[in-house]
Amino acid sequence: MSRPIRAITATVAALLLATACNSTATSSAPDGKGASVRGVSDDSIKVGGIVSMTTASGYSKKDTDLGARARFDRANAEGGVNGRTIDYLGAEDDGQDPAKNLAAARKLVQQEKVFAIAPMSSVTFSGADFLQKQKVPTFGWGTLPSFCGPTYIYGFGGCMVPMPGGTISQTWPEGLKNVTDGSKGRTVAILANDNDAGTFAVRTYKQSFASAGYKVTYAKASVPATSVPSDWSAYTKELLRGDGGKAPDVVVSVMQTPYNIGLFTAVKRTGFKGVLTDPTDYDPGLLAKSATKQALDGVHVLLSFEPFESDSEKMRQFKADIEKAAGKKVPLNMHMVTGYMSADLFLAIAQKAGKDLTVASFQKAADGFSDSGTLVGSRRLPAGRKESFGCGALVQLKGGTYTVSSPFKCYEPIPFK
Repeated sequence: MSRPIRAITATVAALLLATACNSTATSSAPDGKGASVRGVSDDSIKVGGIVSMTTASGYSKKDTDLGARARFDRANAEGGVNGRTIDYLGAEDDGQDPAKNLAAARKLVQQEKVFAIAPMSSVTFSGADFLQKQKVPTFGWGTLPSFCGPTYIYGFGGCMVPMPGGTISQTWPEGLKNVTDGSKGRTVAILANDNDAGTFAVRTYKQSFASAGYKVTYAKASVPATSVPSDWSAYTKELLRGDGGKAPDVVVSVMQTPYNIGLFTAVKRTGFKGVLTDPTDYDPGLLAKSATKQALDGVHVLLSFEPFESDSEKMRQFKADIEKAAGKKVPLNMHMVTGYMSADLFLAIAQKAGKDLTVASFQKAADGFSDSGTLVGSRRLPAGRKESFGCGALVQLKGGTYTVSSPFKCYEPIPFK
C-alpha cells in the first residue's frame, strides 16, 4: 500500500479500524476448519459491492452495479458456482468519500458478512487496508495503487497503476500511434486531478508515453479534485505552451467526464488542432446531450476492453446480459463493463476453487489462474497484481457516434521505474 493511500486511511479511520479489528474476533471465520465460512452457505455465496453512485461533481458510476448484477444473474441462471447461487446484495454508495468507502467496507464485512466484494469502483479506496487484513477477496478496475500488490484485491484487467518493480501497460500510447501516424517527433501534454489517483496517473503515463517515443512536454496533477473549475484558462495556458511556447500534438486528460468537458471545450476555443484523448468518455449516454456531444467531439477514448462496436461472441453475450438485467435495452457504458468484468473474474476463480469454498481455497485457485478470450483479453494471476493484462483499444467520438480508431490489441508492458 502506498504512503498517500495509508495517509488517507489513517486520517479518516484510526478509531473505526481499531473497532473493526476488535469486532472481527467474534465474527465467523473466513476459513472454516470446524467453523462457518463468512458469506458461504450450502447453497449460496454472499457478495456485495462499493460504488460511487453520487459525487460532488455529479459524476456517477451507478451502472457499475447493473453490470455486476447482470453477470451474477446469468451465473445463477446457469446453475451458480459449483452448486451455489450468488446472493448479490447490490452496491453501497460511498459518495466518492474516503470515510464512506471505509464505512461501506466495514458494513459489508462485519454486518452483512459477505464472502467477497465485487465490484469496488471509486477513485477513493480507503477501505483497502481493512479488506486486505480481513482477507476479503475484492474486485474492481485496477486504476488505483491499492489494486497493485495486495493478495486479496484484484483488478479485473490487472494492475493499471503499478508500483516500482511492476510494469506499465502500453495500450494507450501504442494504440495512439495509429492516430498520430507514429510517435516520432510527436509531443504530448498530460493533465490530471490534484489527488492520489491523479499523481500516480501522471507518474505512470509520463513514463509510458516517453517509452513509446513521444516527447512529454507537460505533465501535472494540478486540477482540484473537489469541484470542476469554471475557468480553465490557467490550465490551458500552461499545457498549450509547455514545448517552448508551442502547443503539443496530443493533449491527454486523466480526469472524469465533467472535467474533460470543461478542459476540451477550453482547449478547442484556443484553436487547438491536435489530438484530444482520455480514458473516461466512452458512454453512448453522453450522446443524448448536444452540449456534451459537441464538447467531446473528436476525442479519442482509451478502452481496456473490447469496444461495444465489436461483434465478438463475448460482446454479444455482454449486451444480452445487460439488457436482461435492466429489463430493457439501455445505452451501454464503461461502468457496466467494470461491474460485469469484476463479477466475471470473481466467478471464474470461485469456479476453479471447487465445492469446498473457503478464502484459502479461493486464494489457492487464484494463484496460477489464467484464461483467454475474455472482454479484457487474456487474464493471468498472480501476474495481474503487478502488471495489467495489456490489452485495449481506442474509439473516437465523431459526428455523434463512436468509431474504432485503434483496434483491440494486446501490447507488451514495460517496467515501471
